[in-house]
Amino acid sequence: MIPFMNQSSAFQIPSYQVFAGVDGGGTKCRVRLRDAQGTLIGEAEGGSGNIRLGLDLVWNNILSALDTALAKAGRNRSVFPKMSLGLGLAGIADAGDAARTMAAGPQFGRCDASSDAHTAVLGAFSGRDGGILISGTGSAGYAWVAGHAIQVGGWGFELGDEGSAADLGRNALRATLHAHDGLGPQTEFTRALIAHFGTPADIVHFVTDARPRDYGQLAPMIMKFADAGDSVAVTLVEDQARFMGRYVGRLHELGAAKVCLVGGMAPVFQPWLSPAARAVLAEPEHDALEGAILMAQGLPNGLTATQVTA
Repeated sequence: MIPFMNQSSAFQIPSYQVFAGVDGGGTKCRVRLRDAQGTLIGEAEGGSGNIRLGLDLVWNNILSALDTALAKAGRNRSVFPKMSLGLGLAGIADAGDAARTMAAGPQFGRCDASSDAHTAVLGAFSGRDGGILISGTGSAGYAWVAGHAIQVGGWGFELGDEGSAADLGRNALRATLHAHDGLGPQTEFTRALIAHFGTPADIVHFVTDARPRDYGQLAPMIMKFADAGDSVAVTLVEDQARFMGRYVGRLHELGAAKVCLVGGMAPVFQPWLSPAARAVLAEPEHDALEGAILMAQGLPNGLTATQVTA
């Protein structure tokens, strides 16, 4: 457990009874509660925490998870005025996003919001300098160096998300349709992916309303064929690993002596990284939820928006 940051906090810790951390990504949000002594008192999961899907949806998911975690602690929303909440949410890109996010939710004793990348790096290095590369449904590189936040990537599914489950799934569908049209190699994998949907037209129907998490759900199938040596699947995974290596290298250039891989796809892609990229990697000391709790305790959010009502 990370010690409470008594000396660096911007407020007196005893005035808060509960410190809550929220880690929100494209697929789910997680909540963790600690009391004033740092004891874990509750955890829960909810739906997506990406604010680009809508603040009403995200807050409903967060509050549902908070209710579950509080119930495990024998508490309820009456503790909100004595709660300091740290939000690390996908889709928060600047202080304006953070302010809008906090304004859309209920009143807490204190609320701080930043990107999920910022809370991930705080957790990974226990508040010290370092870099992280998130690889999950989406992706984002982020460094916290000498009190400055530096983002690399993280521009969303439409413009990026290289080194993620969603981008892997999207590229797999493209490669499969190329194979069907005779524009690329046809392999057991491309045939299996068409069979998974039914026909090429069914793939088009799928993408009409598909969200990043829907593309990401294809990742286990792709990895199965890649691990078996299918040439198309291997190329798809190698492309993701190559982009991840570029992110890691750039974060290192920007001053992150070490970089941690975090997110659900991190252990999946890590063996495919180049030796040069792996040489910069470190194991995270804690997860993004602990980073969000550290932010709730008063560590900088990397932005400027913070709400204090108590």
